[in-house]
Amino acid sequence: MVSFMNRSFGFSAASITPDRSFPTADNVDLDRYMRDWYVIAHIPPKVTRTAHNSIERYRRKGDDQIDVTFTFRKDGPNGAHKTMNPTGFVVPNTGNAVWAMQFVWPIKMQFVVSYVDDDYQTTIVARERRDFVWIMAATPQISDDAYDALVERVRQIGYDMSKLRKVPQQPAESHVSLA
Repeated sequence: MVSFMNRSFGFSAASITPDRSFPTADNVDLDRYMRDWYVIAHIPPKVTRTAHNSIERYRRKGDDQIDVTFTFRKDGPNGAHKTMNPTGFVVPNTGNAVWAMQFVWPIKMQFVVSYVDDDYQTTIVARERRDFVWIMAATPQISDDAYDALVERVRQIGYDMSKLRKVPQQPAESHVSLA
């Protein structure tokens, strides 16, 4: 099998895989992880800094690829509907927790499933550079206790918590359909 990393300029699994000390989920069951995830809070890239109703949809595309549909409303709940469609490439020998996310060819960015709860209801996707992070859930709202526990995990990873933004989420029925 040809490694996906050989298809882009100079990228390797080593350049995407975080140091062993970086928190990574032990073993991500990809079939359970493939779902719609509501972004509850994030330290986002500039393009999604004012996002509302953000949803990441993951669908398997073969054994090592993930089709991603990211939708959000720009600048408010009634703002322009935006969609991004990156592809995730699962890095071998990482328990399915490390992905190379490609928004624009040939650039691949590190995405690490740092945490997923036993019931696959909440997750944290982080980066070793500690520049971006996403707290996500299977529902658009979570309890304050669940939120606080996830925020504490992000803090323990070493993020600048002053940059964390809670993403406004309306009830699920008011979101734009991804189907």
